[in-house]
Amino acid sequence: MPIVPTARAGWALAALAPLAVLIAAAAPAAWALAPAIGLVLLGLVVIDGGLAGGCGAWRIEAPADGEVGAPLTIRVSAELGTARAAAALACDPRLGSAGRITLALTRTENVSAGEALLTPVRRGTASLTRLWLRWDGPLGLGARQITRPLDQTIRIWPNLAPVRSRALQTFLRDAQSGLIARRIRGEGTQFEALSEYEAGMDRRRIDWKASARHTRLYARENESERNNQIVFAFDCGQAMCEALDGQPRIDRAVTAALTCAYVALKSGDKCALFGFAQTPQLLTPFISDARAFHRLQAAAASLDYASAEPNFTLALATLTAKLKRRSLIVLFSDFTDPTAAELMVESIGRLVDRHLVVFVTLADSELETFITAPPTDLATLARSVTAESLAQQRALVLQRLRRMGVDVIEAPWERIGYQLIDRYLAIRNAEAIG
Repeated sequence: MPIVPTARAGWALAALAPLAVLIAAAAPAAWALAPAIGLVLLGLVVIDGGLAGGCGAWRIEAPADGEVGAPLTIRVSAELGTARAAAALACDPRLGSAGRITLALTRTENVSAGEALLTPVRRGTASLTRLWLRWDGPLGLGARQITRPLDQTIRIWPNLAPVRSRALQTFLRDAQSGLIARRIRGEGTQFEALSEYEAGMDRRRIDWKASARHTRLYARENESERNNQIVFAFDCGQAMCEALDGQPRIDRAVTAALTCAYVALKSGDKCALFGFAQTPQLLTPFISDARAFHRLQAAAASLDYASAEPNFTLALATLTAKLKRRSLIVLFSDFTDPTAAELMVESIGRLVDRHLVVFVTLADSELETFITAPPTDLATLARSVTAESLAQQRALVLQRLRRMGVDVIEAPWERIGYQLIDRYLAIRNAEAIG
């Protein structure tokens, strides 16, 4: 365990420098005093470092799993001989912006411990690769330091906080109340049974042929359609990997998609995930049971970040070839200009011919800030005009999609998940998928 000088020793040496100059000016013959004082200080550093003692057992407590955007705690503890101590960890940039975590250790009885609260910014596997421990001597002039390699990993999953929210769980509980005991009648398009017409029923449900045969009014009862196929498709290209309020857009989209997928599974529909960039990355089988929701979460965690532009033509053609029946396709994507979006619009147009498409894009809060900024100088005015032009071009592309029959959702990331759930429930109740 090497002994190293502390910052206090450095300041002490800097404070002695003017004294050495003064001795050299006042008594040149006594110049030997200056190096002697330096040697004394060096000796104090060595003695103080020796008094710091050794390091006993040390431990790192880190969770095996975390969620992007959700805080997690890492704790370092060690048996050290002094109270003043600090630790540092080399880590994956997913956990710390500089790839380094520093902790101040507080002594309790014979153990010094400290905690760091981290917020992962990207999905994937984050590694802790090395630990540094440093503790000072009683005088604070010398310190001991050790370094140890680490082999710990933290799996960063998509954020499922909206799925666990009390509001969503209450909604699902109320929506599913009595679902096992009864069939969903009175809505949908699939015929279930005939029942005698009663006052208050919708007259359009009267079956006139059956009523003529029985000489009394009978109404049709339909069963709500189930087992619809829903595909959540993710553009993992460059635009979707840009940060939006501290997290990549793709991670915001994954959270919204998994929230809606959980509701869809609870409603009896089947869900799958599809990811693509220059080539298709992922296509999961359809999941029909809410108890298998973790499979969708694991698949979403494997979606990679890509720095290239996506190939919509190849990706959506591949998806169309894989789907054997009409499905609801929820496409999460973004674009920066109409030229880049032209191929996207053409590919979605071919997809609309066979499937129901919902296009989801996140509203750019930074662009809105540029547009509404007061024109205090020429640079701000130019930025505001450029942002306004981009916003108008973006609106034109979204309008083209709507005219093609695509259902477009554009909202801030905080509300995109709930708006998607509302749109899914509206489509499902209208029996528009099958």
